[in-house]
Amino acid sequence: MSRTEQPSRRTVLTAAVAAAAGVGGADPATAGTLTAAGDRDPDPVRRVDQHTWTTYADWCAGTAHGTRAVAGARPGIVIGTAAGTLDHTDPHTGRTATWEYATWTSPVHRPAVPATEAIASWNAHTPPGTWIQVELQGSYPDGTATPWYVMGRWAAGDTDIRRTSVDGQGDGRSTVWTDTLAIDDPASGLRLVSCRLRLTLYRRPGQETTPTVWRLFLMGSDVPDRFTVPASTPGPARELRVPRYSQEIHKGQYPEYDNGGEAWCSPTSSQMVIEYWGGRLTEEQLSWVDPAFADPQVCHAARRSYDHQYGGCGNWPFNAAYAATFEGVQGVVTRLGSLRDLETLIAAGIPAVTSQSFLDEELTGAGYGTSGHLMAVIGFTSDGDVIANDPASPSDHAVRRVYRRREFENIWLRTKRYDASGRVRSGTGGVCYLYFPAHPTQGQREALAAVGVR
Repeated sequence: MSRTEQPSRRTVLTAAVAAAAGVGGADPATAGTLTAAGDRDPDPVRRVDQHTWTTYADWCAGTAHGTRAVAGARPGIVIGTAAGTLDHTDPHTGRTATWEYATWTSPVHRPAVPATEAIASWNAHTPPGTWIQVELQGSYPDGTATPWYVMGRWAAGDTDIRRTSVDGQGDGRSTVWTDTLAIDDPASGLRLVSCRLRLTLYRRPGQETTPTVWRLFLMGSDVPDRFTVPASTPGPARELRVPRYSQEIHKGQYPEYDNGGEAWCSPTSSQMVIEYWGGRLTEEQLSWVDPAFADPQVCHAARRSYDHQYGGCGNWPFNAAYAATFEGVQGVVTRLGSLRDLETLIAAGIPAVTSQSFLDEELTGAGYGTSGHLMAVIGFTSDGDVIANDPASPSDHAVRRVYRRREFENIWLRTKRYDASGRVRSGTGGVCYLYFPAHPTQGQREALAAVGVR
């Protein structure tokens, strides 16, 4: 979390989108109908398309070059016979190594909602000596396609490669902003009308071990630009017993990972929910952490979610992938449409990690403003207010907060906002991490399906 209004890649992204849409002088023919408050028509209909590859049939339906599908309790793809070798130079270490590789390409997915943005997330096992690359290619209405954009080079550890996003990717019509592929000028009407994903699995030559990918998830969205969102009617009250961890007690620890704990809202929130689902780290896994530090698992989460190009722990898919390194846990990055979606999940016992930006006065009781912050939503009061484990707290005990429903709903679901200087900045439009069991109960499957996740 940043406590000041400093530009981030999400601020830059949404400011560019707002400028393209004509904020401060929109053409009504292209920018859509604005209300007197400057908002677009607040249509509550979900403008999100979600698609999953996770079953044996899903993996068999793709195009394989050296990979093979494996069945079992958790189907996936692995390297069968490598398709070739290549030399890869890690830009963050300068080391060049030779790797065997194999690829899997998904069938083309045509979303029900042509997208202005797309985010891929994945769940994988990468034993030492292995890693994966995830790419996304979209197509435009005129039949042309984007390049194959790299959405992440990822390994659970950091000894073989440095986990990284890739900057500088664009074709003049769309751009990758760390973990999000975005149309440059949504007001033009340009959209992604189809997408496909490609996985490349790597291992050291002659090695028998292989990466395994269990889940691949694609979220495409066309969320209307708006400063405010419609108010939802409160649903049932429930609070989940989620562990509480403060990022603030780690201030100054391991500054090589995004300047230390004060910026660790994302991994801290992830770790809280991971442990809610029973994920635990061993003494051996935590042996690298200074024994004088409290909650060493938070330090571990920061290290294992750190994006060496972005220079932070807030890469959304990297957090979901970290969560899924724990046995029995799955994770995706998606967008939800309202607090009622969160209430559906909470009622089924599923907490969520939400992403939001706000000024100090926009969230009563927070005591800070931020250009980007993650917290775990763990329940709702009888009045419908949001119960959150907010890691931007001075101690573990102080992490549990109750935030006013209307305020929280707006700062989380809006796509545009004003910073302290009156400039248009970003809102995430309902982005969240969902972590849930590898084998959900029937009630959990129904709740996930109700918000578009299978």
